Amino acid sequence: MNSRADQLAAFDRLLTIMDELREKCPWDKKQTLQSLRHLTIEETYELGDAILDNDLNEVKKELGDLLLHLVFYAKIGSETQDFDIADVCNEICEKLIHRHPHIYGDTVVENEEEVKQNWEKLKLKEGKKSVLEGVPRSLPALVKASRIQDKVKGVGFDWEEPHQVWDKVQEELQELQEEVAAGNQDKMESEFGDVLFSMINYARFLNINPEDALERTNKKFIKRFQYLESKAEELGKPLMDMTLAEMDVFWNEAKKL
Repeated sequence: MNSRADQLAAFDRLLTIMDELREKCPWDKKQTLQSLRHLTIEETYELGDAILDNDLNEVKKELGDLLLHLVFYAKIGSETQDFDIADVCNEICEKLIHRHPHIYGDTVVENEEEVKQNWEKLKLKEGKKSVLEGVPRSLPALVKASRIQDKVKGVGFDWEEPHQVWDKVQEELQELQEEVAAGNQDKMESEFGDVLFSMINYARFLNINPEDALERTNKKFIKRFQYLESKAEELGKPLMDMTLAEMDVFWNEAKKL
């Protein structure tokens, strides 16, 4: 691994390159905070994919792409005299010190859960009116539900045992079935949302990240379906012309691979 001096030199090199690109490159000169936003989101998802695939070389590359965006934002901030990369680093350093009194102060904690509870209490003392203020509005719904549940857990609003959460899942499923039978579309959607929310809560009690679990299933399905497509192509028979029974043969083969 590189020494701290080498790490700092590499970061300084990136800052220098960013200065040069912002001055000389037509595309880089044109970018704004707003124009970079969707690209940053895309890079974040690409990093997430690499992590799920456990492709560490790809993780390294995607971290670099994301770091470039952070430096880019800081460069734009410096041009408007609002903030620069030092302000960004110092701000997060001060926050980390303040939010970790068990490391930088005299607070004593027994475990990870107490650290998270103290974190939420400190944020409320900083002026936040709700523990849920820290949940971004634009998060995908599944991730948002997980973060909401994690946040309220930090202040003690939580179930005590996993079986209680599973009972809640069963209750929500029953309510969904009742609305399906009644044929009320709006209420069906509402109850379906309750089922998903309770399942995400149950996943938390099982120490399962629901986003990761669903994405693993997505990847598994894609792999199996593409195997099915390849077999259909070998037979020279379009999928739409195959029966479900025929497709199921190849699907079961894919499951065994």
